[in-house]
Amino acid sequence: MRVEAAILRDPGKPFTVEDLQLGEPGPGEVLVRVAGVGMCHTDVLFRGLPELPMPMVFGHEGSGVVEAVGPGVTRVKAGDHVVMSYDSCGWCAQCLTGAAPYCDEFMARNLSGVRTDGTSGATDLDGGPVAARWFGQSSFATHAVATERNLVTVNPSLPLELLGPLGCGMQTGAGSVLNALNVRPGSSIAVFGTGAVGLAAVMAAKVAGADEIVAIDLHAGRRELALDLGATRAIDGADPDLAALTGEVDYSFDTTGVPGVVRTAVGVLSPRGTCGLVGTGGGDITLEPLALAGRSLRYILEGDVVPQEFIPRLIRLWQRGRFPFDRLIRTYPLDEINDAERDSASGATIKPVLRPRAGVS
Repeated sequence: MRVEAAILRDPGKPFTVEDLQLGEPGPGEVLVRVAGVGMCHTDVLFRGLPELPMPMVFGHEGSGVVEAVGPGVTRVKAGDHVVMSYDSCGWCAQCLTGAAPYCDEFMARNLSGVRTDGTSGATDLDGGPVAARWFGQSSFATHAVATERNLVTVNPSLPLELLGPLGCGMQTGAGSVLNALNVRPGSSIAVFGTGAVGLAAVMAAKVAGADEIVAIDLHAGRRELALDLGATRAIDGADPDLAALTGEVDYSFDTTGVPGVVRTAVGVLSPRGTCGLVGTGGGDITLEPLALAGRSLRYILEGDVVPQEFIPRLIRLWQRGRFPFDRLIRTYPLDEINDAERDSASGATIKPVLRPRAGVS
């Protein structure tokens, strides 16, 4: 079918919105008409990797309506409203024990841009292949072919166009706090970097009952919002006395990936504290072994969550006013994707959500 998509042909150039031919859903696959799709840092950060095929359609925080299902699909049907999350195989030891973010095939299914058999999933109007399997969805488009395993059905009464970010950024921040770090009532946590993932962590820490929630960021506006969303203190990340101002905490959570920030996040931990990392791309991190004496440090993928269980939990919290993720969102038409990327990079927008035009020719 002919669809409209934001295509990246050159990592150093802007996206171009073009028509392309999207293949039909195959075994275990589902065709979704996209209502909205969040723009995540991962969509920008990884696009310069030389091993990624170009041209490519990115986008991995999509939400929409199922239009057709491929052979063997039994858990969703045409007309279902869904949120698209990450893909996993379902059969490896990690998937079978509820640790799908660490699936043996996670990289191949989510970060290659193509199917596990190497097919691209789409072609441009000249017949050239276009990689359209980013995180099993490539949802910067009017339509996406997703996998049954990365779909979460939601109630049709919900504002579908706003739910996409729950599929990655929001579940990563909130899941890291509630699942991976298992933040306890009465404890303290410092969140380094309060973009969408960091603010989701702040909101989740409040849900968890943390007594002290310290938000650290370079942007004054984000610090103010963090205080409004549950942080008890906010600190300028550029302050030379950052560690002293933060004080000792039970948990720390870094979203920046900046080596110096990670060292600070580890340094402020109490003797038995735990630091979670989700940021990447900042370079190698060097720590003295004694810096980890009694402390724990781990890198967390997708918040350690199973989307089909966790995303409905986040929706219930939102409905009760306890996880107001919609306050982070600003919507853009799909053809303004480059403006959305610029605003996200500058900090003017915390979570851009792209809204494709309806319809297909």
